[in-house]
Amino acid sequence: MKFRTFMRHIRDAFKSLFRNGWMSIASISAVALTLLLVGSFTGILLNVNKLASDVENDVSVKVYIDLAADPAAQEVLKTELENIANVESISFSSKDEELDKIIGSYGDEFDLFGGDANPLYDAYVLNTTAPEQTKAVAEAASAMQYVTQVEYGGATADKLFETIATVRTIGLVIIIGLLLVAVFLISNTIRITIFSRSTEIEIMRLVGAKNSFIRWPFLIEGAIIGLVGAMLPTTFLIFLYRFIFDVSGDYLAGTNFSLLTPNPFLLYISLLMVGIGIIIGAFGSVFSMRRFLKV
Repeated sequence: MKFRTFMRHIRDAFKSLFRNGWMSIASISAVALTLLLVGSFTGILLNVNKLASDVENDVSVKVYIDLAADPAAQEVLKTELENIANVESISFSSKDEELDKIIGSYGDEFDLFGGDANPLYDAYVLNTTAPEQTKAVAEAASAMQYVTQVEYGGATADKLFETIATVRTIGLVIIIGLLLVAVFLISNTIRITIFSRSTEIEIMRLVGAKNSFIRWPFLIEGAIIGLVGAMLPTTFLIFLYRFIFDVSGDYLAGTNFSLLTPNPFLLYISLLMVGIGIIIGAFGSVFSMRRFLKV
């Protein structure tokens, strides 16, 4: 295609947008509302997945050391624990540190158990290479000498992992469903726009215009509608997400949980929404006008 012809198609596309102003606004509104829904749910589900991963990674195996173990026995136990398959890291937590955690969670009334009155045990905290391995690691550790108790959440942790897996599956299905809905709604809105201009297309055919010559302005017009329609919700979601991220930082401070950082998350979401808008707008126009180009 010659450059001059291409520029003519672009000019015709913009003229058509303004000439059919109300239908253009309707199409842009449909794109904007649909992509706002898609972008919002995608952002929510991706952050739910991020928080789920944080929860999984926060699950650890705590191995309490028998009081009969002297320092040398503790070192031997540490080596044995490190050799368990799927153990990524190990750290020591003294009984005083364990008491400090209880005091921080339940109050200063537990101060009276300090010093020699401390009934707790020293412990090793094991982090696994994968959250699903915690049960196997806990079972292996519980069989070792000088281990008095092993905690990892038991059935609660197993149920947590099952719930997280379910949430991820449901989230993926919802995103795919929303994308299909977006394709359906936007394509049908553009189809109405094309149908209202069937006479214009018929006249172009009668004067001998080729199908490709008729199709290109509509393709460009659809792409412009998709681009403008995507930019509006994208801009809104960028400001909204930055606000939510700043507010959530105060509530999640001091924890191992956080939302996805705005950069590059917002860039990916923006590119996704703009890409969907342009592709659906352009090809929605072409597919919707096929019936008018049949011989």
